[in-house]
Amino acid sequence: MSLQHAILTALLEKPSSGLELARRFDRSIGYFWSATHQQIYRELGKLESAGLIRELPVSQPARGQRKAYEVLPAGRDELAAWVRRSEDPRPLRDPLGLRLRAAAMVGTEGLAAEVQRHLALHRKQLAEFEAIEARDFPADGSGDALQHLVLRGGIEMETFWIKWLTEAAERLPEG
Repeated sequence: MSLQHAILTALLEKPSSGLELARRFDRSIGYFWSATHQQIYRELGKLESAGLIRELPVSQPARGQRKAYEVLPAGRDELAAWVRRSEDPRPLRDPLGLRLRAAAMVGTEGLAAEVQRHLALHRKQLAEFEAIEARDFPADGSGDALQHLVLRGGIEMETFWIKWLTEAAERLPEG
């Protein structure tokens, strides 16, 4: 996946300014594909130069007004082509897992506290995902099924990490 495709997806969901996109990344898309505000603005420029998006016309230009963008047909075609492409899963690269393995060789000093910190972060993230699910996907199934599926994937991943980290914490000596 690339930032380009994440931005095209977000703009198809709702034409937005760079600032609005950055805020949406901070509270939704960014859970699954993160980007800094600077990266988003840089990518918007590239997408506009490539003819995949355009700045929305404004009826009365005002000083300091934010540019809002929408996806052009070429951008929709690019996103659709990307969706159809085959891509292998990416291997897991988790520094904490590697640190646990290294601890078997050099000792576990200080690692229990780090595992507990990660556990707390994953519990917090799970609570955020569950709050989003309760807010945006009512039990009557009225929310978007594919967006809900992506969120459910996040919930399942956080549930996995909590279970795995709990087991790791149980196997590590205190301190």
